[in-house]
Amino acid sequence: MYEQVTHGVRVTVTPAFESEQSEPGENRWFWSYTIEITNLGDEPVRLRARHWLITDALGRRQEVTGPGVVGEQPLIGPGESFEYTSGCPLGTASGIMVGSYRMEDADGAAFEVEIPAFSLDVPETKRVLN
Repeated sequence: MYEQVTHGVRVTVTPAFESEQSEPGENRWFWSYTIEITNLGDEPVRLRARHWLITDALGRRQEVTGPGVVGEQPLIGPGESFEYTSGCPLGTASGIMVGSYRMEDADGAAFEVEIPAFSLDVPETKRVLN
């Protein structure tokens, strides 16, 4: 589990390797990740957009941007959480993801919330620290 708090919003990420959706012989590995976004502040916040940087083990980088998450732009009240699960395919057996959410406060002012960097690793592979 990976966690980061920015501007009173906590983002928790739990990645999982999905062997049944992966085809290593065809250089395709797949991970799911569950994200919980918790509003630790006193005012509601709305998630408006996402920005991801995804890097595989060969250093190939992919950038993903778009409105909301999983088709939603949730309003998260004080003390409330929003959770969703999504997925990421890679052409290598490991990689890393990091990103941010663009949020709006109750007055409509935009601010960025960091998504902590998290690793995507096949459980059976040897990990090498760089």
